[in-house]
Formats: sequence, C-alpha cells, structure tokens
Amino acid sequence: MRIRTLLLACIAALLPLTAQAQEPVKLRIGWLLVPAEITPILFPVPGIAKHEGKSYTIESLRFQGSSLLTNAIAAGQLDIAPFGYSSFALAVENAHLTDLRIIADEDRDGVAGHFTTQFMVKKNGPIKTVEDLKDKRLATNAIGSIGDMAMRSMLTKHGIDPARDVSVVEMALPNMNAALIEGKVDFIPSVLPFYLDPKLQQNARTLFTGLDAIGPAEISMLTASEGFITKHRAAIVDFLEDYLRALRWYNDPKNHDEVVKTVAAFTKIPPERFSSWVFTQTDYYRDPKGQVDVAALQKNLDVQHELGFLKQPLDAKPYVDMSLVDEAVKRLK
Repeated sequence: MRIRTLLLACIAALLPLTAQAQEPVKLRIGWLLVPAEITPILFPVPGIAKHEGKSYTIESLRFQGSSLLTNAIAAGQLDIAPFGYSSFALAVENAHLTDLRIIADEDRDGVAGHFTTQFMVKKNGPIKTVEDLKDKRLATNAIGSIGDMAMRSMLTKHGIDPARDVSVVEMALPNMNAALIEGKVDFIPSVLPFYLDPKLQQNARTLFTGLDAIGPAEISMLTASEGFITKHRAAIVDFLEDYLRALRWYNDPKNHDEVVKTVAAFTKIPPERFSSWVFTQTDYYRDPKGQVDVAALQKNLDVQHELGFLKQPLDAKPYVDMSLVDEAVKRLK
C-alpha cells in the first residue's frame, strides 16, 4: 500500500510538468512593414496552418525601425526578428549579437525580373547620367540604409564622392515623390508602392536601379538567437513549415483577389493600391523555399564594408543556418 501511495504521488507530481511540456511555444515575432512581411497576416484562410496553436503560437510585434528590433532581441523581448543585410550586420558588429542566426529568407531586391529599387530623376531634366548628379541634392530614406548604400556605391563607381560631391538629404519615403516633382531634391530612391504613383511615372524617369548598383540584395531575413533555436528548434521548424504554406497561398495567382483583400484590410489602404503588383512579378522576390542567397548576402556585406558602414569585413556563412527551413521544406507536399 505504501509503495502504491508513493507511486501515485510521483505520478501526480509529474503531471504538471507533462502539461507544461505540451504547452505551445509563444514566438514573439517582430515586423516592420506589410506586405513586405507576411508574419502579421500569416494565416488569412483556414487550413494553411498545421501547427499553429499546437506546437507554437505567434505574437506579432510592430517596430518602427530596425534599430528598435536590435534593441528588443538583445533585451530578450523578441524571439524572431526580420533584418535586411545592413541592419543584420550592424546588429552583429555594433550590438555584438554574434549569436544571431539567419534562418529563412523573406524578401530580395532585384531577383528574377522582380522589383528592384528605382533611383529616379525628373523627366526631361538636366540629369542624364550618374556623373550629372555631382553638386546636386539627393534624397535618402536613412543614412546607411540598403537604398542609401546602393546609391553611394553607384556614385563611387562613377567618380563621385558621396561625402563631398553631393548634398544628401534624409527624407521619409512617402514624401519623396512630391519633393522630386516640386524640385526640392534632384534625385530620389523609389520603392513599392510609391514607385507606382501615376504622378511620379508622369514626371520622373529611372536613372539606375538597385540591381545596377549592387546586384540582388537581401532586404529581409528571419533571424533568431542560437540559444533560442537550440531550445525551441522543433517549434521553429513547425512555424517555418506553416510560413512556407502561407507563402505558397500568397504567391498563387488564383488567390490574387483574396490576397489583395487581406493586405488591404490589414493595412487599411484601398485594395486598388495593391491589385496591380502585390505578390506578382512586379513585387519583390520571395523565395518559395525560404532560401537565403548567401553569395548575394556576402556581396551586400562587402559593399557595406567598402563604404565604411562596417568597421571590419563580415563573413556571412557562419551566421546562416538553413537547416531549419530545409527540414520544413521536406515536409511540404
């Protein structure tokens, strides 16, 4: 009787631990912009997610900039962060987040005929070549941003010193079209959806592109700390499997009308602003298998170092871990 009582007591003591072990892992995932990122709108219709609510749940957290993402993941307030190549490198070098690992790709600029950043000047204006930008006022969304580095790289290739030969003005992307048309600046970088503004198309032309300047660019990659990956690997693989299922749904042309409605409802922007481009060939490239282009990433990081935004060269390979998304891809049917 005493042995039986002790056995029952041991079982009872283990029950809470078993229940706790079965609790889904909460993944706190940061995001900056929809539809460039789909994590806040990951499951628009039933049946896409196979594991959400079982092995993991998602808490989507909005951030206004990549520096805030860096602070949050460094402080343990965020589990998965989307970084472009430039912000990732700075997180490693400046914030010393050397345990960050890139686990999946989100968006790339200038791939397979998809959208690439357009650097624009006035139609029929005096600027005909890159050399004509000397002594002009150039807009940038942020010093050291991906677009800013593409601009500086192209200027340097054409013998223009970005620090001395031009005037660079930081400006919010939504304000750039009017600034160019009104003559407040002579040159702007243009990204989706602002590039499709009919007034801009009527009054401006492309001088060069991001692809021309630096080649394909890794503009958003999902990252997590090595410690978090080790502790919750199974849940992260389940999440990536569901992420890729959702990406398939978004990329499928037969779902386009529903995709537009989903994006418009979330962003509270009229659907006609998205219908011509979102999740089409006109949009940024999203790899269907979530694969990072490591060679392109390395070239991006090399440019960042050459322009002086990184103190030391950074080797991309030790920071890329495709094993989780590879495992997720194998499950897809």
